[in-house]
Amino acid sequence: MQIKSIRAYRRDLALTKPYTIAYQTISAVENIFLTVELANGIIGVGAANPSPEVVGESPDQTFANLQSDGITRFVGRDIRHAFQLIDEAGQQFPNLPGTLAAFDIALHDALGQFLGIPVVELYGQKITALPTSITIGIMPIAETLEAAREYIQQGFRVLKVKTGLDVAEDIGRIRKLREQFGPDIVLRVDANQGYTVDQLIQFIGQTDDANVELIEQPLPVGTEEELRSLPLPLRQRLAADESLKGGEAALKLAQEPQPFGIFNIKLMKCGGIRGAFDIATVARLSQIELFWGCNDESIVSIAAALHTAFACPHTRYLDLDGSLDLAEDVVKGGFIIENGLMRPTGLPGLGLTDLTL
Repeated sequence: MQIKSIRAYRRDLALTKPYTIAYQTISAVENIFLTVELANGIIGVGAANPSPEVVGESPDQTFANLQSDGITRFVGRDIRHAFQLIDEAGQQFPNLPGTLAAFDIALHDALGQFLGIPVVELYGQKITALPTSITIGIMPIAETLEAAREYIQQGFRVLKVKTGLDVAEDIGRIRKLREQFGPDIVLRVDANQGYTVDQLIQFIGQTDDANVELIEQPLPVGTEEELRSLPLPLRQRLAADESLKGGEAALKLAQEPQPFGIFNIKLMKCGGIRGAFDIATVARLSQIELFWGCNDESIVSIAAALHTAFACPHTRYLDLDGSLDLAEDVVKGGFIIENGLMRPTGLPGLGLTDLTL
């Protein structure tokens, strides 16, 4: 079945409320979308929201690339050769994960619809459902507790708390959350590169009785070697995020002693579904657990990450809440969340509906 057209779009998607992380406050996000229409009328949708600070590619670059001959030349090719087309695009756009993610996701969605099966079934579904965490930005303790209370009332039981500006305040917020809500909620922390080794040790030591499940990217990129000397039980609770951009980085981080016991895979860092499987394979062979994350993204790319995650038997953690704070989106569907538990819809492709591009 031939590809009839490929079109790129850009949309600024407002957030329902701004939030703060260790290095910026965010109130709206720009997402780049790509549609791949087949000769029979099937439309596959891809999306990208690369973070320039992390991967060196801006949404402006992504949009320009997706409109270029490097992508439009795939018009007329057969969707049944989707994996080959993704490989060719990777050669055309090396080190441009946002561009590759949008193209990769759109082709997977179109191929799944063409075959009449969900994308996860292209690779073999290993997991049916997992709880996703919901993120609380950096804010005063009273506001943190109020946000947590709202999320718990909505059915979420896994809270991911952003930290990294002030370790003493971070410790107080985590201890207060545990004190207020007891042992029935799971607490995760994302320091967004905000700590030194000494601050990390201080944070862990003073929150030990709060049972923090994991700590995401505590140190700046480039300082991973400092983690290798820490005790193994501590390192096993650390998750690589900004340090983990693709398969090559995964290979380095998998070398013993491993600085991270968990890999956080984001499609926007590694170039989509195919790139994610490169990292996942290294992790599986190295006995490293998988944690699937996101930026502030459309349902499109969140659904793609979920399908990929559930095709990997060593997936343990989800943090796929990136579309929940959007005040608008260009599609519906994609996944189902019930009491914080997340699963695909079972519909062909990514299960997207009501496309409004």
